[in-house]
Amino acid sequence: MQIFRGGARKAQQAHASRIERRPSVLVIDENPTARAVLARRLSHLGYDVALAENGFAALGLLVTRPVDIILIDMGLAQLSAVATMEKIRASGFSPHASFVTIAGRLERALAVEALKAGADAHIAKPLDFDLLDARLRHLCVRAERMEALSRHNAELDARIARRALELGETREALHEMQTDRLRLVSSIQALQDEIARLSAARA
Repeated sequence: MQIFRGGARKAQQAHASRIERRPSVLVIDENPTARAVLARRLSHLGYDVALAENGFAALGLLVTRPVDIILIDMGLAQLSAVATMEKIRASGFSPHASFVTIAGRLERALAVEALKAGADAHIAKPLDFDLLDARLRHLCVRAERMEALSRHNAELDARIARRALELGETREALHEMQTDRLRLVSSIQALQDEIARLSAARA
């Protein structure tokens, strides 16, 4: 399990206008050479990259390090890619992460399986890193918009709850005022009746 931080200044400048902070990617691949290549290329593209050799290692890493994107090789054997996605989702460690799967160009059945299992995107090998970068950036922007919408909805719900509370307090205050008015009217009526009684007694 390794972590790489993108250090290429040109890549950072090229992507700074598209996304403010450096996106984080978790690569899950049992092939150490593939992991090393992905780490190096993604790091140069401006990503913070974490590596895991299988789904179990990925779960252990995500406990303390949530990521934006989880890149999974469909050829995982120890714990299948689909089972890895399911376990990560169930864990709740990276609830907003997007899943991107990788498989060979001729392995279309795996691509279909991945998308049916809920993968957000699928990339065929050999990887076109420009295409991969574009897909990852798009997913990051989409996730940010969804999070912003979620925050907006939460704020709106809080405002509605506060307004409902204020309206409840207003109704209670109005009810108390109406009760006080009825008491006052009753007191005035009682006073008028007493005055009328006294006037009748004097007469």
